[in-house]
Amino acid sequence: MTTFDRLPARVRALPPQGFDLLGVAVVGVLTGADLAVNEPGYRQADGVSWTLLAVSLSALVWRRRWPVAVASVTGAACAGWALYGHIGELLNLPVILALYTVAVLGSRRCTAWVAVIAAAASGAVALAVGKDVVNPQGLPVLEMVWPLIPLLLGEVVRTRRELLAEYAARAERAEADREREAARRVQQERTRIARELHDVVAHTVAAMTVQAGVALDTLDRRPEVARESMRTVREAGKEAVRELRATLTVLREPDAESIAPAPGVDRIPELVSTFAGSGTEISLSQDVPDPAAVPRMVHLAAYRIVQEALTNVVKHADARHTAVSVSLEERHLCVEVVDDGRGHAGRDSEPGFGLIGMRERAGAVGGSIDYGHRADGGFRVRALLPTDATPGEGDRP
Repeated sequence: MTTFDRLPARVRALPPQGFDLLGVAVVGVLTGADLAVNEPGYRQADGVSWTLLAVSLSALVWRRRWPVAVASVTGAACAGWALYGHIGELLNLPVILALYTVAVLGSRRCTAWVAVIAAAASGAVALAVGKDVVNPQGLPVLEMVWPLIPLLLGEVVRTRRELLAEYAARAERAEADREREAARRVQQERTRIARELHDVVAHTVAAMTVQAGVALDTLDRRPEVARESMRTVREAGKEAVRELRATLTVLREPDAESIAPAPGVDRIPELVSTFAGSGTEISLSQDVPDPAAVPRMVHLAAYRIVQEALTNVVKHADARHTAVSVSLEERHLCVEVVDDGRGHAGRDSEPGFGLIGMRERAGAVGGSIDYGHRADGGFRVRALLPTDATPGEGDRP
């Protein structure tokens, strides 16, 4: 608890001007009481002494606005008392308050200069007055010390206030940083969830649309083909429900882990088969000798990139042939999807959610991705995903 906290509530409620006037009143009462005491043989309470007191108290009212000037005025009044022949224990209270204010409201450099000048002036006055045997003063060295005390006290108070302000500023910055980090994490999680939902829903809807179209086309002529297509639609729907349920489980229970393993490159053939009958012939080439050496997140990123690329081919490309390639190249898993269609109109300059999601997935595992129109027609997606990251325990499919 600080000294300010110990003050009565009414005093703490005073504005700064009220504190200034209260301080002036206290100094005036104490200094005036000392001034009113007449010592035999000395000049005590006379018109000159009361005038110097009035000047000192009037100056103290403005000590916050002009602290150095007020210290000069009160210092001159204190010296005037000494030179005029008045002695007293409390006559230096006005200049003490003024010097304290200089240190509290000023800077360390200003305090140092005022300390040098005040000590020199006090020593000079002590030497001048000390020649008068009728009005002996203290030793000059001691007289040079007392002005330094309020300056030192004020410097301590100012330094403490600056430290408290710095601590408060640091706390505010830390709180702001925490809020920004929390907002960033929330946005990052929202983006991840949106990407997962998009990949699951977009692919499933595209695959179900393709298979439903095949079923309609073959319903009368080849009912067995239509029946198989509808089974594929049903399985695709079940798979979508499973993935959505796993995503919602993680949302509802952040500490829960999905029971179903995340899809990886080993399920890409199954993924390709869901697009059978889409009107584009899809060829698959896989060369991953040791799938267990690939981190789980890289497996998932590769699967989702192929999934999204094939979905875009079916929805936008109108391609006759699409080639999917997954292979290990040095320390990278290379994923490439190339079609001979008319390309994804407008996707280069204004990429859709699917292309943005592929880029985010590649970046999340430290990889890179390129996509764009081919010179001889069609569209190409190529991702390089690093496999040299050390997977943690349980981090493999």
